[in-house]
Amino acid sequence: MLTKFETKSNRVKGLSFHPKRPWILASLHSGVIQLWDYRMGTLIDRFEEHDGPVRGVDFHSMQPLFVSGGDDYKIKVWNHKLRRCLFTLVGHLDYIRMVQFHQESPWIVSASDDQTIRIWNWQSRTCLSVLTGHNHYVMCASFHPKEDLVVSASLDQTVRVWDISGLKKKSVSPNDDGLKLPQVHSELFGGGDAIVKYVLEGHDRGVNWASFHPSLPLIVSGADDRQVKLWRMNDTKAWEVDTLRGHSNNVSCVMFHAKQDVIISNSEDKSIRVWDMSKRTGVQTFRRENDRFWILAIHPEVNLLAAGHDSGMVVFKLERERPAFATHMGSLYFVKDRFLRLYDYASQRETPLVSLRRSGSHGLAAPRSLAYNPAENAVILSYDADGGMYELYLLPRDPSRGEVSSDAGRGTGCSACFVARNRFAVLDKNTNTIAVKNLQNETTKRCPSPTPTTDAIFYGGTGLVLCKSEDKMVMFDVQQRNVVGELSAPPVKYVVWNAEMTMVAFLCKHAVIVSNKKLTQSHTIHESIRVKSGAWDDSGVFLYTTLNHIKYCLPNGDNGIVKTLNNPVYLTKVFANTIYCLDRDGKTRQIQIDSTEYIFKLALLQKKYDQVIDMVRNSQLCGQAIISYLQKKGFPEIALHFVDNEQVKFNLAIECGNIEIALQSAQELDDKDTWHHLGVEALRQGNFEIVEFAYQKSKNFERLSFLYLITGHIEKLKKMVKIAEMRNDVMGRFHNSLYLGDVGERVKVLQESGQLPLAYITAKSHGLEEAAQEISELLVEQEIPIPNVSGKGTPLLPPTPISVEENWPLLPVTKSMFGNIDTGDAMSGAIADNGMQELEEAEAEGGWGDDLDMAMPGAEGDFDVVDDEDELELDLDEGGWEMDDLDLPEDVAGGASIIEDETSSYSHLFRIPTSGVPAAQKWAQKCNLVAEHASAGSFDTAMRMLNRQLGVIDFEPLKSYFLDLATASHASFPTYGGFGRLSVPIESDWEAEKTGSTGGSTPLGIYKLESLESQLKHAYKLVTGGKFADALQVFTKLLLMSPFVIVQTHKEEDDVKELITIVSEYMNALLVEMKRREEAGNPNRQAELAAYFTHFKLQPIHQSLSLRQAMSTMFKLKNFNTAATICHRLLELNPPLKIAQQARQVLAACEKQSSDAVELNYDPRNPFVICSETQTPIYRGSDYVSCPMCKSKFLPKFNGQKCRVCKIAKIGAKVSGLSITNLSYKK
Repeated sequence: MLTKFETKSNRVKGLSFHPKRPWILASLHSGVIQLWDYRMGTLIDRFEEHDGPVRGVDFHSMQPLFVSGGDDYKIKVWNHKLRRCLFTLVGHLDYIRMVQFHQESPWIVSASDDQTIRIWNWQSRTCLSVLTGHNHYVMCASFHPKEDLVVSASLDQTVRVWDISGLKKKSVSPNDDGLKLPQVHSELFGGGDAIVKYVLEGHDRGVNWASFHPSLPLIVSGADDRQVKLWRMNDTKAWEVDTLRGHSNNVSCVMFHAKQDVIISNSEDKSIRVWDMSKRTGVQTFRRENDRFWILAIHPEVNLLAAGHDSGMVVFKLERERPAFATHMGSLYFVKDRFLRLYDYASQRETPLVSLRRSGSHGLAAPRSLAYNPAENAVILSYDADGGMYELYLLPRDPSRGEVSSDAGRGTGCSACFVARNRFAVLDKNTNTIAVKNLQNETTKRCPSPTPTTDAIFYGGTGLVLCKSEDKMVMFDVQQRNVVGELSAPPVKYVVWNAEMTMVAFLCKHAVIVSNKKLTQSHTIHESIRVKSGAWDDSGVFLYTTLNHIKYCLPNGDNGIVKTLNNPVYLTKVFANTIYCLDRDGKTRQIQIDSTEYIFKLALLQKKYDQVIDMVRNSQLCGQAIISYLQKKGFPEIALHFVDNEQVKFNLAIECGNIEIALQSAQELDDKDTWHHLGVEALRQGNFEIVEFAYQKSKNFERLSFLYLITGHIEKLKKMVKIAEMRNDVMGRFHNSLYLGDVGERVKVLQESGQLPLAYITAKSHGLEEAAQEISELLVEQEIPIPNVSGKGTPLLPPTPISVEENWPLLPVTKSMFGNIDTGDAMSGAIADNGMQELEEAEAEGGWGDDLDMAMPGAEGDFDVVDDEDELELDLDEGGWEMDDLDLPEDVAGGASIIEDETSSYSHLFRIPTSGVPAAQKWAQKCNLVAEHASAGSFDTAMRMLNRQLGVIDFEPLKSYFLDLATASHASFPTYGGFGRLSVPIESDWEAEKTGSTGGSTPLGIYKLESLESQLKHAYKLVTGGKFADALQVFTKLLLMSPFVIVQTHKEEDDVKELITIVSEYMNALLVEMKRREEAGNPNRQAELAAYFTHFKLQPIHQSLSLRQAMSTMFKLKNFNTAATICHRLLELNPPLKIAQQARQVLAACEKQSSDAVELNYDPRNPFVICSETQTPIYRGSDYVSCPMCKSKFLPKFNGQKCRVCKIAKIGAKVSGLSITNLSYKK
């Protein structure tokens, strides 16, 4: 019994499942009817109009109605949407025991202690028929699900079956409306519309319940004689089939299961029993401590049951519906209908492998979990039956031979999983030990569990198991017997690893926990309803299902909804936009999803901004959720592109400092608060023009005057005086005249406002004698004392502004890389520069070849394949960007020649000796980077380090870098009086005030990561333009320069190593392409090389160009199968419309002629790397050796030779790896 939901309440007397929604009605002995959501575990509503216990309740199958009957003799029909009782049916004379809706007709059947059964029309609200015949309380009455029958049970020890076909005919007869009030004699004595068909006698005591089988002619009944009886009927008679004994008290309710061949009964003996219909024996018993059971309900569609007892109710399942399954590569192993089956994702074929015996003493249990061992093709099934057991099956190697009967290795244990190629672990819960067994089911080792409450184990990697306890997961090494990792977690039900075994997801009842393999970093997602299954996407996103949703979880814990489900499914595999899953019937299904949202968020998380820009341009992302997410994550500038609401757009524009868009939105909104906020942001940025405009629109004249003051706009300040005068703003006039230093205007304002003493003081102190004289006369007339003024004042003049430009840039706002998404000018990341829009430019450059030339019916144009090497070459004078040189001083740019010149020019002069140990000597002693030793002039140690780190054996190509570093490490200054030039070391902590060298720092170095990144972009442009020889030179220079870079963080070192990987891919790819051009007379070899070129990890624009080139080559060679494969790969890159149209035309032509004319050494389905020496594929599983410098791959026979790609390193050399981080550097 799997409990899904449980309530605590008064005694539950009636239950009913909603046929569609996850709702259940419970009627209580207290008179309350409760509506529960059993998925969420919440009480939705309460209905309290009955007076006394409510013994019967039922949902309508289609309408938003339910009916209830109680001890107040009333039947009430309710609308749960309106949350009220619609009407009451009155007619019974005693307690109403049960009510039920008819499946099709607008009828209600009710059973009562008044010894009658009534059928009501709930539309006309009338009683259609009264069924009399029982001579004691009628405990139960229900309609047959398909036929015109009613079954009733009574305390008169009989079960009666009633034929209501006459009532059905009467209700649909055109000569009788069926809605008239029944006659009085029918009311009292029962009419002819319903007649007794059978009377089933056999119980020794009163019968409490009887119910029909949903499809078979069977009836089951339960009575106070503690027996459950099974009856069969036909058209003429009914008879007892068998009696099921086992209950020790009155049987309250008994029903057939809707999905399985079992009978479920409950009793006042505090138990629920499950009976096998075919064997007619009890198979399961569930007991409660103190609560008697009164009622059962079975869901008509879903495998759910409910039982009401003295203190509430419980919703439960008889057994687990989740099929046991395991996925490996392209195969799914799962259990269905007592067979272990194999499903192939590629062919979508299902094959039964092994027949499974019925497990457990009762034979009902399905396996809880399945574990698969690909090395030995073995499967372990774990069961809950009989306290826990497992079965081990060795599967046939060739599943196409059909089912193979196999004797399983069996044993006891509550949980089992594989831990090695030929070992599996079994948890013995009784002794709390883990036993390690071989495939012969023999115990080879036994060790104690790491926690005292371990109740399950899961696979954790080779030699490791994940041990589950109540509050944590423990990673346990069964070989070393020690704990490797530990993670606090609620009880875990399932564990899902990603393909690389680097991330793991723990599925709990109401939570998902995503962690790394060491259980050191985790994110928890809490769900309000049950979590059912999960699977990892290839991109590193975890998808999981709840009862009604497919959801996703990103590596940082962000989550969301992908799709809504009608029925629960169990995910087995995620591939692109297709989810493979199993339903509860064990059927394999495919569900199409839209992964745009979580791929977009993942790209943001991984800082793949080029992908983000492409998705913003091309995807249909929208909605408040994505806007809120972008705002929350600090990308308001991206959110701007999804917003139509002007207020939201304005707020986002202010947040990201986009003053132009904010201005546009403010003009649309045109309210005072918006203009105020715009003015504040524009002032923060120093955009005077928009500040002025905003203040004018909001009529904020005080701020506007002060703005003119600090910006020195005197003429506009004078206009503000006139505006204030027109507005009768006395204080505004006074302030503006004060800002202007206009004493006369101030005196005038004071005089007009009646402040004559202040006016006199102002005029007198500033030397305006005439005005002062006039005001003094007015003061005498009004008998106001004339103030005494001593001293002279000076007019307050406005300050001279620092800048008189229209806009003074106080705050530079950097343009976001997302700011120009709509115009297509957005920059890519530092390493990536892969805009697909450059394809047209690449075609214009010409180096990649022209279009196809093939006659295809229906095509709108002719295409032409260019094979001639001369036509493919570009004019080197055309276009292209020259690579930026290093900005070195003239006296150091020449390298060794300058050193020699200086030596010869100044060798006869006296040189001042340096005090103490020279800085270069100290660098050589304390530094540990190649570039630092080269800067110190210690070339021999630098060479040894290069040999040890990268296997370098030929240093000639690196000579110029050594000399540049040594020369640039010191600055040279001229001296006087016949002395030689003064050399000063340039160190990483150099400051202008510091003289000489402290010897406590390191050389500054001249090669930086930024320089490499800028040259990489230049190389990309050359490749796009088809200038492969020039591009190869730049890539080679980047590769040789990389060991001499000095960085300050490990992240920057990782960036350099990533750059080396990119450069290596491009160098090998370009060598393959240049070799293809040399093979002008060998079309087969040209085709092979063109195909190899497409398998290097290039930027999407270059990948697209290489695929187009290979497509044309294969099509001309009439290798249509291969050309079709390449077309599919090209279309997956979402190229521009013109290129996509061409690829589809080629694909259509190839599918008509599905063959390859020439056999090539090329298998696109088998992963491979290219041998850089022979330029042939090395397929997966074959041995190869690598160059430690450029990571190029070679056949084993080239081990020990010099790499032909980088031309400096020894193939296959054992090295320690590149180290370029100077952690002692401080900014």
